Amino acid sequence: MAQNFHSNSQLPSDMSTAINRTAKPSSEFYSIFSEEEVLGIIHALEVRREIPLKYSYKGRGAKIWDDFYLKYVIPTWYRASNVEIDLLTDNFKYLNDNIKSGEKVNIVDVGAGNSYPLKKFIQRLNKLAKINKYIALDISEEVLHLSKNNFTKWFPLVEFLCSTLDIENSCVPKHLFQNKVSLEIDDTPKILFHLGVTIGNHQNRDKVLKNFKDSMGQNDFLVFTNEIGSNSTWNGNVRGGCKYHVEEIYGWVKSKIGIKSEDCELVRKYDLKTDSIVANIKLRHNHTLNFSRMGIDKKIEISEGEEITIWRHHKYEIPKLLQELESSGLQLLHYSIDKYKSHIMVICKVASN
Repeated sequence: MAQNFHSNSQLPSDMSTAINRTAKPSSEFYSIFSEEEVLGIIHALEVRREIPLKYSYKGRGAKIWDDFYLKYVIPTWYRASNVEIDLLTDNFKYLNDNIKSGEKVNIVDVGAGNSYPLKKFIQRLNKLAKINKYIALDISEEVLHLSKNNFTKWFPLVEFLCSTLDIENSCVPKHLFQNKVSLEIDDTPKILFHLGVTIGNHQNRDKVLKNFKDSMGQNDFLVFTNEIGSNSTWNGNVRGGCKYHVEEIYGWVKSKIGIKSEDCELVRKYDLKTDSIVANIKLRHNHTLNFSRMGIDKKIEISEGEEITIWRHHKYEIPKLLQELESSGLQLLHYSIDKYKSHIMVICKVASN
């Protein structure tokens, strides 16, 4: 005989914890991402329980990042310096001395953001009449809009080009360097920049470095920044992007994927497997993530207590950095470390055979 429950009856605890939550991505989620990107997110969730950080710069995520940068990174009266701008200043002579007299360069800003870090550097090169054109590349069209608005205001006479690019999956397109008249590829030397300590955020750093190498000619330079030190010695102190940007990304991901705040928590920790500091969404209940638009019909089951990575950062120790450069076919030319011994700027070229 079936047992009847009164409306105010409590379910047994083992039954209540077994209740499965369903999370459905919002309509805005499907408007922000292409079908290919949605499939990429699904794959990352299935294979490694991650929503790659690069996707958080799309849609409103661009403004979230720009607000974070303007509030916490740009120098002000109470924060006199910016580590990356200081490192660029320190390395200006090295890069400028490697531009031949009477020659110009193309500046290729991969992961351009709002273009602010390169502003002072380009001002100095432009005064020396050494800028041919500036090319902004980013995964997010919204971020490229920020870059264009800023750059064309600062440098109205410098040619500006932009294009979407996921450097983790693609090389820099050659057509961006095509001569408008002859349609031949312009052999003007390039300086490729990858700033914002972004190299440490990538899931596949080796692939990124190889894509840079395959985008470069023998006369080109790659310049990137990152934090240095041991990840495993992290003391749990959250600061900078690990605090302020992560908190915004956490809210952004929850709203787009459809996970309720009461059903999850934000966890920051050292991850031994990736030797990185990560920020994860930890689920308090079993969840089914239901992707059901764009001709996609996919359900992903995630158990109570499992975590989804939404932010990662890997610090470099110098021997590991040299190893990754060598394996990707790049050769270290020069590096410098900031006065706090926390950040490094690396300058490299394609290795000689």
